[in-house]
Amino acid sequence: MSNKIRHAGVIEAITEDCVRVKIMQTSACSACKLASHCSASEQKEKVVEVFDTHAADGRHVGDNVVVSTSLSTGMKAVMVGFVLPFAVMVATLVLVLQFTGNEALAALSGLASLVPCYLVIWLMRDKLRGKFSFVIE
Repeated sequence: MSNKIRHAGVIEAITEDCVRVKIMQTSACSACKLASHCSASEQKEKVVEVFDTHAADGRHVGDNVVVSTSLSTGMKAVMVGFVLPFAVMVATLVLVLQFTGNEALAALSGLASLVPCYLVIWLMRDKLRGKFSFVIE
């Protein structure tokens, strides 16, 4: 098993400090012959920003490239983006339910707890950008 997450893509834009690469994210069954008739298969277009001073060396808009990151970086990103907010929501739900006994208030409080959680993640985006980065191979 590889320790890298790789995606093939096309360079969309190049600036001084960033290369934007458009990748096509597909579901596992999108290659099936019946994929066009099935709602389970999907294909999404994503844009990955590569913040590397040497990423644009010798490359041009429209070039095919492969972007990659380590598996551990991907797991950390999932933890920050999904697991941590889920844990905050569940903890809020349990605490409010424990103290008030009101299920509706607990459910609304749990959902409302996601707002500050994702706001903090958004405010820390520049710091997180350095930790969760892609490279062009």
